[in-house]
Amino acid sequence: MLYKEWLGEWLELYVKVSTKDRTYKKYRRQVEYYIVPLLGEYELDELTAVTLQRFSLMLLKKGLAAGTVNGIIFVLRSSLKKAVDLGVTPRQYSDAIVRPKVRAKKMTCFSKEEQKRIERYVLEHNTPYLFGIVLAMYTGLRIGELLSLTWDDIDFRAGTIMVVRSCYDSWENGHYKKVFDTPKTLSSERVIPVPKSIIGKLKLIRNRVGAHFVVAAKSEYGAQVRLYQKSFQKVLNKLNIKPRGFHSLRHTFATRALEIGMDIRTLSEILGHRNPTITLQRYAHSFMEHKQEMMNKIGKLFD
Repeated sequence: MLYKEWLGEWLELYVKVSTKDRTYKKYRRQVEYYIVPLLGEYELDELTAVTLQRFSLMLLKKGLAAGTVNGIIFVLRSSLKKAVDLGVTPRQYSDAIVRPKVRAKKMTCFSKEEQKRIERYVLEHNTPYLFGIVLAMYTGLRIGELLSLTWDDIDFRAGTIMVVRSCYDSWENGHYKKVFDTPKTLSSERVIPVPKSIIGKLKLIRNRVGAHFVVAAKSEYGAQVRLYQKSFQKVLNKLNIKPRGFHSLRHTFATRALEIGMDIRTLSEILGHRNPTITLQRYAHSFMEHKQEMMNKIGKLFD
Protein backbone atom coordinates (compact mmCIF):
# COMPACT_ATOMS: atom_id res chain seq x y z
CA MET A 1 0.00 0.00 0.00
CA LEU A 2 1.37 3.43 -0.94
CA TYR A 3 1.97 5.72 2.01
CA LYS A 4 -0.13 8.52 0.44
CA GLU A 5 -3.09 6.13 0.23
CA TRP A 6 -2.76 5.21 3.89
CA LEU A 7 -2.41 8.87 4.90
CA GLY A 8 -5.73 9.65 3.21
CA GLU A 9 -7.47 6.83 5.07
CA TRP A 10 -5.81 7.70 8.38
CA LEU A 11 -6.89 11.35 8.17
CA GLU A 12 -10.50 10.61 7.30
CA LEU A 13 -11.12 7.49 9.40
CA TYR A 14 -9.14 8.25 12.55
CA VAL A 15 -7.99 11.87 12.83
CA LYS A 16 -11.17 13.59 11.67
CA VAL A 17 -13.38 11.79 14.19
CA SER A 18 -11.05 12.10 17.19
CA THR A 19 -9.65 15.65 17.04
CA LYS A 20 -10.89 19.21 16.75
CA ASP A 21 -11.62 20.42 13.24
CA ARG A 22 -8.75 22.90 13.51
CA THR A 23 -6.31 20.10 14.38
CA TYR A 24 -7.58 17.92 11.55
CA LYS A 25 -7.08 20.72 9.03
CA LYS A 26 -3.59 21.40 10.36
CA TYR A 27 -2.58 17.73 10.00
CA ARG A 28 -4.09 17.60 6.51
CA ARG A 29 -2.06 20.64 5.41
CA GLN A 30 1.14 19.09 6.75
CA VAL A 31 0.36 15.86 4.92
CA GLU A 32 -0.46 17.60 1.63
CA TYR A 33 2.37 20.16 1.66
CA TYR A 34 5.26 18.16 3.10
CA ILE A 35 4.73 14.44 3.65
CA VAL A 36 3.02 13.35 0.44
CA PRO A 37 5.36 15.27 -1.95
CA LEU A 38 8.44 13.64 -0.38
CA LEU A 39 7.23 10.25 0.86
CA GLY A 40 3.83 9.65 -0.72
CA GLU A 41 5.00 7.32 -3.50
CA TYR A 42 6.80 4.97 -1.09
CA GLU A 43 5.23 1.67 -0.12
CA LEU A 44 4.67 1.54 3.65
CA ASP A 45 7.29 -1.19 4.10
CA GLU A 46 9.84 0.93 2.18
CA LEU A 47 9.86 3.65 4.83
CA THR A 48 13.09 2.64 6.53
CA ALA A 49 14.79 4.49 9.40
CA VAL A 50 17.31 6.02 6.98
CA THR A 51 14.56 7.14 4.57
CA LEU A 52 12.67 8.86 7.37
CA GLN A 53 15.81 10.54 8.71
CA ARG A 54 16.60 11.89 5.25
CA PHE A 55 13.03 13.22 5.09
CA SER A 56 13.59 15.10 8.35
CA LEU A 57 16.81 16.67 7.03
CA MET A 58 15.14 17.63 3.75
CA LEU A 59 12.53 19.59 5.68
CA LEU A 60 15.27 21.50 7.50
CA LYS A 61 17.01 22.24 4.19
CA LYS A 62 13.74 23.74 2.95
CA GLY A 63 14.19 26.35 5.67
CA LEU A 64 11.48 25.11 8.02
CA ALA A 65 11.94 25.90 11.71
CA ALA A 66 12.85 23.05 14.04
CA GLY A 67 9.49 23.31 15.81
CA THR A 68 7.62 23.03 12.50
CA VAL A 69 9.69 20.00 11.48
CA ASN A 70 8.98 18.29 14.78
CA GLY A 71 5.27 18.93 14.29
CA ILE A 72 5.39 17.23 10.87
CA ILE A 73 7.35 14.31 12.33
CA PHE A 74 4.66 13.94 14.99
CA VAL A 75 2.01 13.58 12.28
CA LEU A 76 4.16 11.09 10.35
CA ARG A 77 4.82 9.06 13.50
CA SER A 78 1.15 9.01 14.50
CA SER A 79 0.08 7.78 11.07
CA LEU A 80 2.68 5.00 10.96
CA LYS A 81 1.98 3.81 14.49
CA LYS A 82 -1.72 3.52 13.69
CA ALA A 83 -0.82 1.53 10.56
CA VAL A 84 1.13 -0.95 12.72
CA ASP A 85 -1.66 -1.14 15.32
CA LEU A 86 -4.16 -2.06 12.59
CA GLY A 87 -1.85 -4.53 10.86
CA VAL A 88 -1.58 -2.45 7.69
CA THR A 89 2.21 -2.75 7.90
CA PRO A 90 4.28 -5.07 10.14
CA ARG A 91 6.54 -2.39 11.62
CA GLN A 92 7.56 1.24 11.43
CA TYR A 93 10.79 3.14 12.13
CA SER A 94 9.68 6.67 12.99
CA ASP A 95 10.94 6.26 16.57
CA ALA A 96 14.46 6.14 15.16
CA ILE A 97 14.24 9.68 13.75
CA VAL A 98 16.68 12.06 15.44
CA ARG A 99 14.59 15.18 15.75
CA PRO A 100 16.07 18.70 15.57
CA LYS A 101 16.47 20.51 18.86
CA VAL A 102 14.04 23.31 19.56
CA ARG A 103 15.07 26.29 21.61
CA ALA A 104 12.49 27.11 24.23
CA LYS A 105 10.73 30.39 23.47
CA LYS A 106 11.62 33.13 25.87
CA MET A 107 8.63 34.30 27.87
CA THR A 108 8.17 38.02 27.40
CA CYS A 109 6.09 40.22 29.65
CA PHE A 110 5.58 43.92 30.23
CA SER A 111 7.35 45.75 33.00
CA LYS A 112 5.24 47.26 35.77
CA GLU A 113 5.79 50.71 34.27
CA GLU A 114 4.72 49.53 30.79
CA GLN A 115 1.70 47.78 32.27
CA LYS A 116 0.53 50.99 33.96
CA ARG A 117 0.96 52.97 30.76
CA ILE A 118 -1.16 50.44 28.84
CA GLU A 119 -3.84 50.52 31.53
CA ARG A 120 -3.95 54.32 31.56
CA TYR A 121 -4.26 54.45 27.77
CA VAL A 122 -7.18 51.98 27.76
CA LEU A 123 -9.00 53.72 30.62
CA GLU A 124 -8.49 57.20 29.17
CA HIS A 125 -9.96 56.13 25.82
CA ASN A 126 -12.81 54.43 27.70
CA THR A 127 -13.86 52.05 24.93
CA PRO A 128 -15.39 48.63 25.71
CA TYR A 129 -13.47 47.26 22.72
CA LEU A 130 -10.05 48.05 24.18
CA PHE A 131 -10.89 47.04 27.74
CA GLY A 132 -10.33 43.42 26.70
CA ILE A 133 -6.61 44.21 26.86
CA VAL A 134 -6.84 45.05 30.57
CA LEU A 135 -9.13 42.10 31.20
CA ALA A 136 -6.56 39.72 29.68
CA MET A 137 -3.78 41.30 31.75
CA TYR A 138 -5.68 40.69 35.01
CA THR A 139 -7.09 37.21 34.30
CA GLY A 140 -4.52 35.47 32.08
CA LEU A 141 -7.12 34.75 29.40
CA ARG A 142 -5.85 33.60 26.00
CA ILE A 143 -7.00 35.80 23.12
CA GLY A 144 -9.36 33.10 21.77
CA GLU A 145 -10.93 32.73 25.21
CA LEU A 146 -11.25 36.49 25.61
CA LEU A 147 -12.94 37.10 22.26
CA SER A 148 -15.48 34.31 22.73
CA LEU A 149 -16.47 35.57 26.19
CA THR A 150 -20.15 36.56 26.52
CA TRP A 151 -21.89 38.40 29.34
CA ASP A 152 -23.60 35.13 30.29
CA ASP A 153 -20.15 33.73 31.15
CA ILE A 154 -19.66 36.33 33.89
CA ASP A 155 -21.20 35.84 37.34
CA PHE A 156 -21.18 39.39 38.70
CA ARG A 157 -22.50 38.33 42.10
CA ALA A 158 -19.76 35.73 42.61
CA GLY A 159 -17.16 37.83 40.78
CA THR A 160 -16.09 35.04 38.43
CA ILE A 161 -15.60 34.31 34.74
CA MET A 162 -16.41 30.88 33.34
CA VAL A 163 -14.16 29.84 30.45
CA VAL A 164 -16.15 27.37 28.35
CA ARG A 165 -15.13 28.15 24.77
CA SER A 166 -12.44 29.62 22.55
CA CYS A 167 -12.39 30.95 18.99
CA TYR A 168 -10.14 31.44 15.99
CA ASP A 169 -10.24 33.07 12.56
CA SER A 170 -10.91 30.91 9.53
CA TRP A 171 -11.30 31.57 5.81
CA GLU A 172 -13.37 29.23 3.67
CA ASN A 173 -13.65 29.83 -0.07
CA GLY A 174 -12.31 33.33 0.41
CA HIS A 175 -14.88 34.24 3.06
CA TYR A 176 -14.08 35.04 6.68
CA LYS A 177 -15.58 32.88 9.40
CA LYS A 178 -15.13 33.13 13.15
CA VAL A 179 -15.05 29.60 14.52
CA PHE A 180 -16.03 28.82 18.12
CA ASP A 181 -14.68 25.69 19.73
CA THR A 182 -13.99 24.15 23.12
CA PRO A 183 -10.95 25.54 24.98
CA LYS A 184 -7.43 24.34 24.24
CA THR A 185 -7.51 21.41 26.70
CA LEU A 186 -9.91 19.96 29.27
CA SER A 187 -8.06 21.82 32.02
CA SER A 188 -8.60 25.05 30.07
CA GLU A 189 -12.30 24.87 30.97
CA ARG A 190 -12.18 26.72 34.27
CA VAL A 191 -13.68 29.35 36.54
CA ILE A 192 -11.51 32.43 37.15
CA PRO A 193 -12.07 34.70 40.17
CA VAL A 194 -11.85 38.30 38.94
CA PRO A 195 -10.51 41.26 40.98
CA LYS A 196 -13.36 43.41 42.35
CA SER A 197 -12.02 46.51 40.56
CA ILE A 198 -12.20 44.70 37.20
CA ILE A 199 -15.69 43.33 37.91
CA GLY A 200 -16.86 46.86 38.73
CA LYS A 201 -15.55 48.15 35.41
CA LEU A 202 -17.18 45.25 33.54
CA LYS A 203 -20.55 46.14 35.10
CA LEU A 204 -20.26 49.68 33.74
CA ILE A 205 -19.36 48.38 30.29
CA ARG A 206 -22.27 45.92 30.26
CA ASN A 207 -24.67 48.74 31.05
CA ARG A 208 -23.25 50.84 28.19
CA VAL A 209 -23.32 48.30 25.38
CA GLY A 210 -26.01 45.97 24.18
CA ALA A 211 -23.65 43.51 22.51
CA HIS A 212 -23.69 39.79 23.28
CA PHE A 213 -19.89 39.55 23.52
CA VAL A 214 -17.82 41.22 26.23
CA VAL A 215 -15.36 42.54 23.65
CA ALA A 216 -17.91 44.24 21.46
CA ALA A 217 -17.44 44.82 17.72
CA LYS A 218 -19.60 45.66 14.73
CA SER A 219 -19.93 41.98 13.87
CA GLU A 220 -22.63 40.02 15.67
CA TYR A 221 -19.92 37.44 16.39
CA GLY A 222 -17.68 39.90 18.20
CA ALA A 223 -14.12 40.91 17.42
CA GLN A 224 -11.90 39.06 14.95
CA VAL A 225 -8.76 37.56 16.46
CA ARG A 226 -6.35 39.01 13.90
CA LEU A 227 -7.92 42.48 13.96
CA TYR A 228 -7.82 42.55 17.75
CA GLN A 229 -4.15 41.61 17.71
CA LYS A 230 -3.54 44.51 15.31
CA SER A 231 -5.47 46.87 17.57
CA PHE A 232 -3.25 45.81 20.47
CA GLN A 233 -0.11 46.47 18.41
CA LYS A 234 -1.42 49.96 17.56
CA VAL A 235 -1.75 50.70 21.28
CA LEU A 236 1.86 49.61 21.86
CA ASN A 237 3.05 51.74 18.93
CA LYS A 238 1.28 54.85 20.25
CA LEU A 239 2.87 54.31 23.65
CA ASN A 240 6.33 53.64 22.13
CA ILE A 241 6.44 50.25 23.83
CA LYS A 242 8.43 47.46 22.18
CA PRO A 243 6.07 45.26 20.09
CA ARG A 244 5.06 42.01 21.74
CA GLY A 245 2.42 39.43 20.97
CA PHE A 246 -0.97 39.48 22.66
CA HIS A 247 0.08 36.37 24.60
CA SER A 248 2.55 38.58 26.49
CA LEU A 249 -0.44 39.87 28.46
CA ARG A 250 -0.95 36.34 29.78
CA HIS A 251 2.74 36.10 30.69
CA THR A 252 2.49 39.50 32.38
CA PHE A 253 -0.42 38.30 34.49
CA ALA A 254 1.48 35.17 35.56
CA THR A 255 4.63 37.15 36.38
CA ARG A 256 2.77 39.73 38.49
CA ALA A 257 0.91 36.91 40.28
CA LEU A 258 4.18 35.24 41.25
CA GLU A 259 5.69 38.56 42.31
CA ILE A 260 2.91 39.15 44.84
CA GLY A 261 3.27 35.63 46.22
CA MET A 262 0.48 33.64 44.54
CA ASP A 263 1.14 29.91 45.00
CA ILE A 264 1.89 27.79 41.95
CA ARG A 265 -1.14 25.50 42.23
CA THR A 266 -3.56 28.44 42.31
CA LEU A 267 -1.85 30.14 39.38
CA SER A 268 -1.80 26.88 37.42
CA GLU A 269 -5.57 26.44 37.84
CA ILE A 270 -6.29 30.06 36.86
CA LEU A 271 -4.14 29.74 33.73
CA GLY A 272 -5.75 26.41 32.83
CA HIS A 273 -2.52 24.39 32.79
CA ARG A 274 -2.76 20.62 33.07
CA ASN A 275 -0.63 20.61 36.22
CA PRO A 276 1.55 22.96 38.34
CA THR A 277 4.76 21.49 36.87
CA ILE A 278 3.99 23.13 33.52
CA THR A 279 3.53 26.48 35.27
CA LEU A 280 6.81 26.04 37.17
CA GLN A 281 8.74 25.23 33.99
CA ARG A 282 7.34 28.16 32.04
CA TYR A 283 7.67 30.81 34.69
CA ALA A 284 10.78 29.78 36.61
CA HIS A 285 12.46 33.00 35.44
CA SER A 286 9.83 35.02 37.29
CA PHE A 287 11.17 33.76 40.60
CA MET A 288 14.52 35.54 40.18
CA GLU A 289 13.47 38.67 42.09
CA HIS A 290 12.09 36.50 44.88
CA LYS A 291 15.30 34.44 44.93
CA GLN A 292 17.36 37.61 45.17
CA GLU A 293 15.20 38.89 48.01
CA MET A 294 15.59 35.63 49.94
CA MET A 295 19.35 35.55 49.35
CA ASN A 296 19.68 39.11 50.61
CA LYS A 297 17.92 38.07 53.80
CA ILE A 298 20.43 35.28 54.24
CA GLY A 299 23.20 37.77 53.52
CA LYS A 300 22.12 39.84 56.50
CA LEU A 301 23.42 37.03 58.73
CA PHE A 302 26.89 37.83 57.40
CA ASP A 303 26.43 41.54 58.09
